[in-house]
Amino acid sequence: MAACPAATTARVGAAHGGGLWRRSGRSPSLLPRPARGTSTTARASELQQAPAPAPAPAAAVPTHKVTVHDRERGVVHQFVVPQDQYILHTAEAQDITLPFACRHGCCTSCAVRIKSGQIRQPEALGISADLREQGYALLCVGYPSSDLEVETQDEDEVYWLQFGRYFARGPVDRDDYALELAMGDE
Repeated sequence: MAACPAATTARVGAAHGGGLWRRSGRSPSLLPRPARGTSTTARASELQQAPAPAPAPAAAVPTHKVTVHDRERGVVHQFVVPQDQYILHTAEAQDITLPFACRHGCCTSCAVRIKSGQIRQPEALGISADLREQGYALLCVGYPSSDLEVETQDEDEVYWLQFGRYFARGPVDRDDYALELAMGDE
């Protein structure tokens, strides 16, 4: 069985032609024996590397308290979200279940109405600029810009607000039979 030499070996004494390969975690019988008179110890100068410059301390990312009123489930969630993280992803990392579907800002499943605070959502394709001005946002691609309080919305209601004007005769009725056929269920 061949292992990756870079991951399992270290060369000692290479500058002096010693060329001894030591393998960590191997039986001593598998190690090549050094020739007589060859030093198997390395000098400290051969093993040290130039010290890496100390990284600059990272600036703390501001966090904001987010309160989500989940109308469908009748619960209120409060959690803290870093300003550079999506609200939905942070909620999921904290085992908070919120509505979603696409995770790309293209649908209205995670739509909320902002009650207070500000949200930045440059990738929210699922809602128009008009709806954003009316206070709608998408949690899957929304970043908090301040402490935030939002309320989940009915997906069909937001979808109608977004696309309803394109349907001349009103909302499109669901055809469950056609849906079953499309899904392969009979």
